Order: sequence, then C-alpha cells, then structure tokens
Amino acid sequence: MKKEIVADVKLVARCGLYCGACGAYLNGRCPGCAGNDKASWCKVRSCCAKRSYASCADCTEFADPRDCARFHNVMSRIIGFVLRSDRRACVLQIREKGLDGHARIMAESRRQSIRR
Repeated sequence: MKKEIVADVKLVARCGLYCGACGAYLNGRCPGCAGNDKASWCKVRSCCAKRSYASCADCTEFADPRDCARFHNVMSRIIGFVLRSDRRACVLQIREKGLDGHARIMAESRRQSIRR
C-alpha cells in the first residue's frame, strides 16, 4: 500500500532530502533516513548522528555545506547528478525555514529534493 505525502519533520533526511516524497519510502521499500540502520555507508548520516544533529543545517562548522568533505563527497555528487537534486539548497532552506517549513514546502511540492 502506497503511503501519502505528508509534511513530517521526521522524514527530513540528515542531508536535507525529503524522504516523505521519495518513491522508495512511499512504496514501503525504504524506512527513510531516520529509520534506515542499514545506511551505515552514509557519511552524512553518521556524522549528524554522532553530533546529535537533525540535519546538516545544524552544523556551525561550515557556512556552506559544499565546504564539508562528508557532505560534498564523490558519491553524493553522483547521486545529486542522477537525481538532479540540490541537497545544498535543501540544507540552506532548512536553515532559513526550519525543519517544519522545509518539510511543508517539500510535501506541498511533492519533491524529495530541490531541483538543480
């Protein structure tokens, strides 16, 4: 059974993507970032968990997420290219609008990421 797209801060991935509008999440094939314990390969997820950050938007070490080697690594650039997503814009939007605002905007636009 396919889930509905709803605004939920728990569905904002650590990297800024919105799991609540992802096809894999909606079709029950992925629990989303927060519940995906198998995603130990994700450097962003493990970094945020280690620092108790909800997302990279909480990081004060880097004003621009692109300056962080964990956030802007080869794998993330490939995924961003394939999905045509701009995770950096998502992180900046979270900083500006908060997790609630980001979740609402992404749910309303029915997108998992801001397009490049």
